[in-house]
Amino acid sequence: MRGLMQDWPLLCHRILDHAATMHAERLIISRSIEGPIHKTTYSEARHRALKVSQRLERDGAQLGDRVATLAWNTWRHFEAWYGIMGIGAVYHTINPRLFPDQIVWIINHAEDRVVMTDLTFVPLLEKLAARLPTVERYIVLTDPAHMPETSLKNAVSYEAWIAESDGDFAWKTFDENTAAGMCYTSGTTGHPKGVLYSHRSNVLHSMIATAGDAMGISSRDVVMPVVPMFHANCWGIALTAPMNGATLIMPGHKMDGASIYQMLDDYRVTFTAAVPTIWLMLLQHLEATNAKLPYLKRVIIGGSACPRAMTEKFEKNYDVEVIHAWGMTEMSPLGSLCTIKPEYADLGGDALLDIKIKQGHSPFGVEMKITDDLGRKQPWDGKTFGRLKVRGPAVARSYFKADDEDILDDEGFFDTGDVATIDRNGYMQITDRSKDIIKSGGEWISSIDLENLAVGHPKVSEAAVIGLRHPKWDERPLLIVVLKKGETAGKTEILNFMRGKVAKWWLPDDVAFVDEIPHTATGKIQKTALRERFKDYILPETTAAE
Repeated sequence: MRGLMQDWPLLCHRILDHAATMHAERLIISRSIEGPIHKTTYSEARHRALKVSQRLERDGAQLGDRVATLAWNTWRHFEAWYGIMGIGAVYHTINPRLFPDQIVWIINHAEDRVVMTDLTFVPLLEKLAARLPTVERYIVLTDPAHMPETSLKNAVSYEAWIAESDGDFAWKTFDENTAAGMCYTSGTTGHPKGVLYSHRSNVLHSMIATAGDAMGISSRDVVMPVVPMFHANCWGIALTAPMNGATLIMPGHKMDGASIYQMLDDYRVTFTAAVPTIWLMLLQHLEATNAKLPYLKRVIIGGSACPRAMTEKFEKNYDVEVIHAWGMTEMSPLGSLCTIKPEYADLGGDALLDIKIKQGHSPFGVEMKITDDLGRKQPWDGKTFGRLKVRGPAVARSYFKADDEDILDDEGFFDTGDVATIDRNGYMQITDRSKDIIKSGGEWISSIDLENLAVGHPKVSEAAVIGLRHPKWDERPLLIVVLKKGETAGKTEILNFMRGKVAKWWLPDDVAFVDEIPHTATGKIQKTALRERFKDYILPETTAAE
């Protein structure tokens, strides 16, 4: 027997319909690429998104066609997203921080027919265009007054382009499993892989993200996604915020601490999200100017492990709740968020921080397990390490153009490549990437734990830990440190700070001081580059393990 409920496909443009109906005058405020602050509403954004759909269809865009965007978080990018999805085409957000050859490869692999780009990236695309045979047109996200002269094929300003449509258009209707968007992974080895989101997975992910024990966004929030729309689906915020009618603040291209603070303060942002490197710049600006955060209530920190000292500063110095989050491009991307369950509600001080530095518990819609290398499930005791695997309605089952590649285990779980522990209350903590964990004397050492501990030193700006070959112990840890500007410190001072906070044999054998640490396109520490740089480094003869 089947239920007798209506068939109401979960299509992404329904989210914008809802926002424009129930929260019509709610503002979308953007820092424009041209400079001035721009204000619009959900109602107007829907009208302009319909014009995008209408214009794309007139240009011959069809169901399943890929439309690339190379753009920052602005109202135009937001409208374009929904306009692309509204005719069943697929938005393909490109990370401009990738190497040019990688950008060429993913545009060609995706077979993008159209590229929408901000002014910032016109020079880059001009250099690459001759290598992009599938691209038929470039749409520059600006107005005619700011449209540059360019050699890009059939280039037109966005405002002139949509001005040729009146918006008298109806969204297309199609199956909810139709592809909606595409993001490519930023892996450090091999070619990036295309993750293809469906309308259904995007809508379900947004509903998962809005739960009270997840992001908990409401119409009373002022939300600023500092995380770019090209970074793992904007962590779903470009869908979750309008779904709940939140005011949306789009920070544009200025990612420095002062510019982020200006938007937070001027528009009384209550909720924001970004990777640790962004928040490090904001905290440095706050400390340098003695500024405060009187309006901000919650900050999501993900993309890489959040240092304990960062959580402590936000919460103790600025009264801002930190929610440590974890996810992957393959998960749309949210997998867990560290909100506090009743079991830990009475904790305070260091005991509470011990919980908050974990990546947290998974919301409904994400199932987790940890296994050993043979696939055997490991206990949830908070101590036993295992390979972290996940499944759910917003988790990838295969990669674009690789349907024949089996990426799931026998139970339908995807191996994340992370090594983690899970405690009895379901709180997961990443201890390392499987390729980064240090195997010393048959035991595992977490590079992430050592990095977070080192960053707690008041003179340390950033730290990375890699394993180097050792004749007796297989591998031993090398700590690589960037000091804060104007500070000086030596190996002994750093190691003495860490001593007693981890097992003696976990202590790094040596400390290397560098001016900067390389990062991937998504802000993660690029350990492959560090391993190459330090491959001939000779550790001291006496190690902490002895």
